[in-house]
Amino acid sequence: MSATADHAETSLAVRLGFQPDQVVQELGYDDDVDQELRESIEGAIGSELVDEDYDDVADAVLLWFRDDDGDLTDALVDAIGLLEEDGQIVLLTPKTGRDGYIEPSDISDAARTAGLSQTKGISVGKDWNGSRLSTPKAAAKR
Repeated sequence: MSATADHAETSLAVRLGFQPDQVVQELGYDDDVDQELRESIEGAIGSELVDEDYDDVADAVLLWFRDDDGDLTDALVDAIGLLEEDGQIVLLTPKTGRDGYIEPSDISDAARTAGLSQTKGISVGKDWNGSRLSTPKAAAKR
């Protein structure tokens, strides 16, 4: 990968809100996740992502979620419980036309029901869209 491409990948991770020395817990990992995005996040935070078995609070949760993964609101509420008080969730869902696509209105409804504020969505690869979701305390600090 060229230095320019490496910088572009890291910039995407930074645009999603990832910062050096954060603990990022990854949920919903499967064969279809975007490996380049995962690597760019690890580059931005300076360490590996931790998995579902991590037993402490995280600064951020990276949640890969598809339509057939269950109830999105429940998944978001569960993710909130894994976060530091001012943590954020980065929700990644398949793009339109991909298996597991979720309507943006469903994402918005689930985030609101879970008590999260949502920023504008961002394309994070050829198959995935991302949304930054913040707890009310985290949003108040911005």
